[in-house]
Amino acid sequence: MAGRAGGKSTEGLFVGLCTLDVIQLVDRVPDADEKVRARDQVVAAGGPAANAAAVFSHLGARATLLTGIGGHPLARAAKADLGELGVVVEDLAAGAVEPPAVSSVLVTAASGRRAVASTNALGHRLRPPDGLDALVAACDLVELDGHHMELALATARAARAAGRRTLLDGGSWKTGTESLLPSVDVALCSADFHPPGTATPAETLEYLHDHGVARAAVSRGADPVVWSGPDGKGTIGVPPVSAVDTVGAGDFLHGAFAYYWGPGDRPFAVALARAAEVASRSCASFGTRAWMRRG
Repeated sequence: MAGRAGGKSTEGLFVGLCTLDVIQLVDRVPDADEKVRARDQVVAAGGPAANAAAVFSHLGARATLLTGIGGHPLARAAKADLGELGVVVEDLAAGAVEPPAVSSVLVTAASGRRAVASTNALGHRLRPPDGLDALVAACDLVELDGHHMELALATARAARAAGRRTLLDGGSWKTGTESLLPSVDVALCSADFHPPGTATPAETLEYLHDHGVARAAVSRGADPVVWSGPDGKGTIGVPPVSAVDTVGAGDFLHGAFAYYWGPGDRPFAVALARAAEVASRSCASFGTRAWMRRG
């Protein structure tokens, strides 16, 4: 287990989106006006920050999720799922009665590929809480997924002021991301993350470095992860797997990286390689939780 001096477990603060995911396994995605019977289904908390917190906790560290879910019955289902996994939820929308963001996910059985529809963070505008500095000070590292940007910016700046490590989950370029980058130590981005004027992973990495990010990587599904930083640059192979379901794999990459990177001095590329192993393993079973509960 990664940890701090004295044996205390690593503390991670995960800031961003939490949804309720309804994931169904189908033989194929239906056409317009067509119904199909699902082979199986899973209902669980989702979203980049929530899934990253879940795997961080699963691996043995302590995760706090700073988000907005609300008090609707569907929101309580998401909180219960995270609670079972040991994630502490700080809900900045606890008084809201509207349903949380619901992600409808169809996973094609033959390929493990998914189709997703979600409102993401449109339902809540989250302002930084009064106790933000204390939350940041209590952690070793902060991960931000760029959703709820006002909250993300305030947390990243508080982390930088407190000397805490910061990690950006760059799933896609969002309004305000450029302002976030000067407070980011590491950015792990998907192939869909395209800063202005970029089209390739190499250009994305160069942009990030030019805007103050010391270490960065671009994940590309089953293709090697491209990375660069002060210690060099290169690629990291993703362990092959017979994919059953790729939902959440990128989120799990980030949460596992946060765990293996931790507060210690493990090399960037080594932490990335360990995280890629976890993300690959998550694709071998249906749903975002079965692989965790199997150990």
